[in-house]
Amino acid sequence: MTQPIEDYALIGDLMTSALVGRDGSIDWLCLPRFDSAACFAALLGDQENGHWRIAPAAAPDSARCTRRAYVDGTLVLESFWETEDGASFKVVDFMPQRDTAPDVMRIVEGLTGESTVGSTLRLRFDYGHVIPWVRRFDAARDGGSTWDGDGDRVAVAGPDAAWLRSDPPVHTWGEDNSTRSEFTVGPGERVAFVLTWHPSHEPRPAPLDPYAALEQSLADWREWSSQCRYDGPYREAVTRSLITLKALTYAPTGGIAAAATTSLPEELGGVRNWDYRYCWLRDSTLTLGSLLATGFLDEARAWRAWLLRAVAGDPADLQIMYGIGGERRIPECELPWLKGYASSAPVRVGNAAVNQLQLDVYGEVLDSLYVARSAGLPAEWHAWKIQLALLDFLERNWHRPDEGLWEVRGPRRHFTHSKVMAWVAADRAVRTLEANPGLHGDVERWRAMRDEVHRDVCEKGYDPERGTFTQYYGSTELDAATLLIPRVGFLPPEDPRVIGTVDAVRAELGRSGLVRRYSTEGLSVDGLPGDEGAFLACSFWLADALYLTGREKEARELFERLLAVRNDVGLLAEEYDPIAGRQLGNFPQAFSHVGLVNTALTLGGGGLAAV
Repeated sequence: MTQPIEDYALIGDLMTSALVGRDGSIDWLCLPRFDSAACFAALLGDQENGHWRIAPAAAPDSARCTRRAYVDGTLVLESFWETEDGASFKVVDFMPQRDTAPDVMRIVEGLTGESTVGSTLRLRFDYGHVIPWVRRFDAARDGGSTWDGDGDRVAVAGPDAAWLRSDPPVHTWGEDNSTRSEFTVGPGERVAFVLTWHPSHEPRPAPLDPYAALEQSLADWREWSSQCRYDGPYREAVTRSLITLKALTYAPTGGIAAAATTSLPEELGGVRNWDYRYCWLRDSTLTLGSLLATGFLDEARAWRAWLLRAVAGDPADLQIMYGIGGERRIPECELPWLKGYASSAPVRVGNAAVNQLQLDVYGEVLDSLYVARSAGLPAEWHAWKIQLALLDFLERNWHRPDEGLWEVRGPRRHFTHSKVMAWVAADRAVRTLEANPGLHGDVERWRAMRDEVHRDVCEKGYDPERGTFTQYYGSTELDAATLLIPRVGFLPPEDPRVIGTVDAVRAELGRSGLVRRYSTEGLSVDGLPGDEGAFLACSFWLADALYLTGREKEARELFERLLAVRNDVGLLAEEYDPIAGRQLGNFPQAFSHVGLVNTALTLGGGGLAAV
């Protein structure tokens, strides 16, 4: 049975993450990195593609926990269950920040009465394609010691190995290519399960004490979240979104994955299914701004460092996205053995959009580095040289058509937003040189470029009859990205062209009060069939634009509507279907949570997180 996307919660160790459903099943887990092959892929197939469920032993597959919540200020999830005979227990799910190997820990604790609990573990490596060989480890037979896990289960297939142990030990058996357990817990009694992955050619890592690991994880997350200096309205929502952004961060490099998943559909049954487990340059400005504005300077420094490493090289080779380690090659392929979430095929891994020309990313990179410098982050000596090289390339190429920020798979066009961001690149160069006259650079050259781009956009990207900026030059279509025009400073909020654009986008792209990215009707600009939901980041942009244009009450009403879209543990996907009341697209989505933080800062009186 396909659970709604919003039925999932996230756990992670700052190198990878897992999705835990309200039915007690972990249906998605990639090891050892966010972008590694999944060993639980039921999210995109069925239970035979890998999952791990802990629930009342007698509960049907359709049973859901009574309630659940994160421990305040942490990424430790507690799910509470009541059995048919009135007993109750909770399951604590978390992934401790790793020392050497990734661990998934699930602690069952009895609350009232005596509960009989069942565990079903189906490991399937390579995105649910490979059934491993599973055996019980026997120290005497296998030449090890009891330290090696006498009685534990070990699963091996190709490069992957995983161990399952329990503390205290409970009886396990094999059934239907799965590992089963059944046990009872009374009030205060606990049983911990630990699943540990390692490369199959290496020895098993030293096991961790799950109970000590829980206390350490709680302390680590509370220490981190306590650094948040935002103390305005919506603090709970802001903190939860910041924790989610932290959870999507790949700690070794500072890169932030756009989402934890691949191929969750933008339309149920549709083909708009993409892999978002990578780092997008365009996320950098808004993410940096939100981290800096809320006090997370270390994360902002790490994200900037990742950005500078990723963009180093020939500006002509700048990519729109990179791997979480800065990798350039992200080849796209399809996995035909997975039917897709809610039969939404194909399932894709990798992302062919990596090879697109998207001129807006040059503006986003330069804006990011401008924001970092303005916020007082110590300048990197080579950063300005990189920015000048990017500007040189953009000066020669901003006239070209491109695929735009929405990564359309149709023809290249002169997208208005791409040109606006070229203006941003020149503008930030001018501002930087004006504030730092000792830096090398031709400020008059960049002023001239800025003025030329501005004239071009106003002449070719604006429809005077309708009073709105359009999606691309010569088009009658609209694009929610034009809502960013006042935010980036291209025109002041009170300009009639800005107000007209906000009103037009709201009227023509609105869907039950939220906003779509662009029209998908008829011959869609993206070259793809089907439809999609309201795009949550764009809806936050509308709230910002309403606030900037003097409509604070409407902005706040929209923001609170968006807060209500979050699931029960405060998470947002990429999109939302307001008719069906369901979240759509990859989950949780960093761009949506960045939008939430930035709009909360705006409405809370803190000003825009990035300008």
